[in-house]
Amino acid sequence: MLAPLLLLTVAVAEVAGGQTATGLGDPGGSLRQPAADPIHKIRHVVVIMQENRSFDEYFGTYPGANGIPMRDGVPTECVPDPAHGHCLPPQHDPADVNGGGPHSQADAAADVNGGKMDGFVARAERARRNCRNPTNPACSNSRLPDVMGWHDAREIPNYWAYANKFVLQDRMFEPNASWSLPQHLFMVSEWSARCAVPGSAASCSNALQGPANPDRPGQPAPDYAWTDLTWLLHMHQVSWGYYVFRGSEPDCQDSAALACTAQAQNFKTPGIWNPLPYFDTVRADGQLGNVQSVDNFFAAARAGALPAVSWVVPNSKVSEHPPAKVSEGQSYVTKLIDAVMRSSDWASTAIFVSWDDWGGFYDHVPPPTVDANGYGLRVPGLVISPYARHGFIDHRTLSHDAYVKFIEDDFLGGARLDPSTDGRPDPRPDVREDAPQLSDLRSDFDFHQQPRPALILSPTPAPGRPAMLRPRVRGPHRVSARAALRGIVISIRCNDTCRARATGTMGGRSRAAHARRTFIAGVRGRVRVRLTSFARRALRGSSRPRHLRLTINFHSRIGPVRTIHRTIVISR
Repeated sequence: MLAPLLLLTVAVAEVAGGQTATGLGDPGGSLRQPAADPIHKIRHVVVIMQENRSFDEYFGTYPGANGIPMRDGVPTECVPDPAHGHCLPPQHDPADVNGGGPHSQADAAADVNGGKMDGFVARAERARRNCRNPTNPACSNSRLPDVMGWHDAREIPNYWAYANKFVLQDRMFEPNASWSLPQHLFMVSEWSARCAVPGSAASCSNALQGPANPDRPGQPAPDYAWTDLTWLLHMHQVSWGYYVFRGSEPDCQDSAALACTAQAQNFKTPGIWNPLPYFDTVRADGQLGNVQSVDNFFAAARAGALPAVSWVVPNSKVSEHPPAKVSEGQSYVTKLIDAVMRSSDWASTAIFVSWDDWGGFYDHVPPPTVDANGYGLRVPGLVISPYARHGFIDHRTLSHDAYVKFIEDDFLGGARLDPSTDGRPDPRPDVREDAPQLSDLRSDFDFHQQPRPALILSPTPAPGRPAMLRPRVRGPHRVSARAALRGIVISIRCNDTCRARATGTMGGRSRAAHARRTFIAGVRGRVRVRLTSFARRALRGSSRPRHLRLTINFHSRIGPVRTIHRTIVISR
């Protein structure tokens, strides 16, 4: 399956109290909620969807995130390798080209394996190789499985820089537990279905693995008769664009096919990454022209005229879908983000970046079940905006459904793709935006902060540094004997959850002091270093200042043991 990178760009509207902004002449126009709601500082949403990467593959060693289980930088998990009779642990993979693994509905179920998260290597070993199209989702593109590999700032420095300066979501799941076409259908309609009667929404039924495929040779064109988000956008006069990058599609038309050829893709040719032209609503609303070349996206950004909602999808070369180069995908995404940041729209913009599915790569977090369709496996998610919180890691449960929910809350007055209220009923199993497990993206923003400046990055960055534990210690350099006898308080902050153990020496004698505590990533805490009975006696029996030499060892998930030495003078 393809792993789309989702870039959501939103621009801010300063609407006078009680007024509404309507669409003509206003790219962000809509029938809006009261202007007092700060979400309406967001006027433009751009969704850029990349391909086939799991969270642990890209951010599994990011400090503070729920990443690969490790101790002092050494993985503690090992996934069975049945072909060779042993297991494979996660490991750093510096390769720019990866193979990945198969990623259909059956593969998702096997990889998760009832929550054990241990099927990745076995599925990759069973995958077909030497396929006519190396992007066939039933295939793997490497001789030996590389699904246990991870990248870090050495390979993807810009993605890590965005996470460091803005928001990283470490519990973002694919909305469906299958491949690219169903995911793209969920992205624009919150459902993947197959319709028995053309033009009849009532005839549609759930299809997690096998919705009708665009441009399938010898087959009739699909008819997506159920309701999609553009129906509500058109009803509320909210502008939108779906931007397609010229090139070939990296996925097959059938995710379980044994062999297939790459499909042509441009702004006129629908495909599995471009399903909107086959929705009855898009044709009936006369909005087929909203599906257009990505060149128009760059032009709209330069002109400060982005539509209220934009989706942007890549081609195979820049998709990050194996065997596409990771570096070329990162460069493409950086150019998109830079274009928005250089635009006059940036001051009112939010960007959501994600990947459409896990691509067969390892992830250790079992996905929650919300219905028969998902969620699928965990994928990376980024929020980039002048109003995004700084260096924040969102640990709440999210899926790509949250993007639709955000758009609905901002532009549609909270209207949902709900058969009972949207005026165009269909038999979808549930209203995904209202799933109780789904959190709200508003928590990733601080709409009261001073808008933050753009972060323009080079599309061809130098490699960054691997993740390291960076503890910071604050405390007194001199204390009185009375204070020392009560315990010396020091404060500690680590960039990843860490375990600190302090020991002290005095007068050449070890075991003069001790302390031990765990500190949550990014949260400053205090620990009281207590003197041993030997040190207490030495203080009471001396009239001279004594020197307590502390050694603090820090253990964490992401790196080797770090040690900090500190000397404290205890005066009489």
